[in-house]
Amino acid sequence: MDLLVIGDANPDVVVGPVAQPILFGQRERLVPSGSLVLGGSASIMACGAARLGLQVAFAGRVGDDAAGAFVRTSLADRGVNVDALVTDPSLPTPLTTILTSWDDRAILTSPGCLPSTSAEDVPRSLVRSVRHVHAASFYLLPGLAAGLAGIFKEAKAAKATTSLDPNDDPAGKWDRTVLDPILRVTDYFLPNAAEALALTGHHSVADAAGILARRGPLVVVKNGSDGALAHNGSKVITAPALKVDTVDSVGAGDSFDAGWVAAVLNGSRTERALTIAAACGSLSTRAAGGTAAQPDWDLAIESVTT
Repeated sequence: MDLLVIGDANPDVVVGPVAQPILFGQRERLVPSGSLVLGGSASIMACGAARLGLQVAFAGRVGDDAAGAFVRTSLADRGVNVDALVTDPSLPTPLTTILTSWDDRAILTSPGCLPSTSAEDVPRSLVRSVRHVHAASFYLLPGLAAGLAGIFKEAKAAKATTSLDPNDDPAGKWDRTVLDPILRVTDYFLPNAAEALALTGHHSVADAAGILARRGPLVVVKNGSDGALAHNGSKVITAPALKVDTVDSVGAGDSFDAGWVAAVLNGSRTERALTIAAACGSLSTRAAGGTAAQPDWDLAIESVTT
């Protein structure tokens, strides 16, 4: 395997666009579209990486239910190895509803078995056999977060590179006491702009990236229609987003992550990898959900050379 992805996997119900504000009081409102799709930052990233030609394995946890079967089949159908996807015997598969509102969205998640996911679910033989280990949804998986530094240390001892996408913190605490030790064994830290600002309390995306880069990793920040930037602690590189006909932005950041890892593993230097990753994130927004419009490698390269 080229890549091991660790983290969350669940069905997403994506509906919208929804006019704001959301009304309670048993009011029913119609929206133009709705879809049941594969969700979870880690699983969307895994599918994107497989679509880009990497050999990908997934480690995580689902419940022994129809939602878990949907996740397992959806990953396998997209070429992701699910031998390390654990079935929890007592807790349900997480479920997420995403309400889209043009360039924004609200996300409601029932965590199910996410809190029971731990480092013990990740086969060490798999960690030692891949070229890269990626983890996602750090603050949704406290059990896994507690053991993630050990997983990354083992991966790096086996000459693999590592990356982490923190995603949102539903508690709004953005605790750095657990995160900082992991950053020291992380090669690529992949927050979006809002996450980078929240983690540092800074108002400038570039400055926030620089602060995080001083913890050790190359910090690669996704910034929506403004593209992306990479900060190594002293130098900033930027790349633009592609102009595409956007349906929704669900999973765009995860597709960006997939593009970044695929580009790096294919030998691209930072500026080239950032451009390819931004293209992958942009192209993924052309259809509803996180995986339907993910590009293959040829399309990604074509989009940054034309």
